[in-house]
Amino acid sequence: MATDDNKDFGFSEKQRARFLEHGYLRLGHVLTETELSALQQRIDEIMMGQVCYQHMRMQLLDPESGQLRRTMGHEVACLAYRRIDDLEQDPLFLAFIQHSRFASIARNLVGQHVSVFRSMFMNKPAHWNQTLPWHQDVGVGWGIDTNPIMTMWTALDSAGPDNGGMQIVPGSHRQGIINDRHFLAEDEIDRYAPEGTIIELDVEAGESILLHNFLLHRSGTNPTSAARRAFSVTYMDGATRTLDTGQTFPVVFGSDALDPETVPGKPAELVEKFYG
Repeated sequence: MATDDNKDFGFSEKQRARFLEHGYLRLGHVLTETELSALQQRIDEIMMGQVCYQHMRMQLLDPESGQLRRTMGHEVACLAYRRIDDLEQDPLFLAFIQHSRFASIARNLVGQHVSVFRSMFMNKPAHWNQTLPWHQDVGVGWGIDTNPIMTMWTALDSAGPDNGGMQIVPGSHRQGIINDRHFLAEDEIDRYAPEGTIIELDVEAGESILLHNFLLHRSGTNPTSAARRAFSVTYMDGATRTLDTGQTFPVVFGSDALDPETVPGKPAELVEKFYG
């Protein structure tokens, strides 16, 4: 994937202030039409088993139980995978993760040595009837020694209220960690996400939005006949470790950063346990 590697898009003080005040910042179309098409094709190839990675954690709806279950690597050729992690081991997705615009923002918000906690494809297949409740992207389930604040969310399909687009509560990140269990309890929703404070993040395919990890967000069902897909990357200090084993995470900016030309498959020890 050709990204603008020689450009420094910068991250102005005005943009930084807006992000820190509201908890999100719309970046517009970061992906070109060609780049968007390439990522759409690649994720379809991964779901269909045409491009395979041994140590890639995936999530699929079990038709018998109606429950989501995780798989290690590809299992069934279909376009209904709910979630796919570890995409930094794919050259096309890694090149996008390392886009110069994201690098500028990461240097400003995180530092010079930056790793990714997760690089995750999220899918609401056609006629998807499950919602994602109000939550923050932090908490004890993440099992790391520092809470990240920077997630880059990119629409691979246009999204809005009709197909399960994202809803947010602007400024809610300033509350800090509301519930360390990730999701809000029922009695917390009326307090922290009351009607009148919620906005819809309507986006076109190829648009990216910078999100603060503490920002409250949710998404609805997708009753349409087309999938609603997105790609989410959480950037953090490269020194961040897991609390149980002291494991660090794949570096994408700074010394020893992964290179799309030479990126290897993800080692087994990095996927033995699921964090987040």
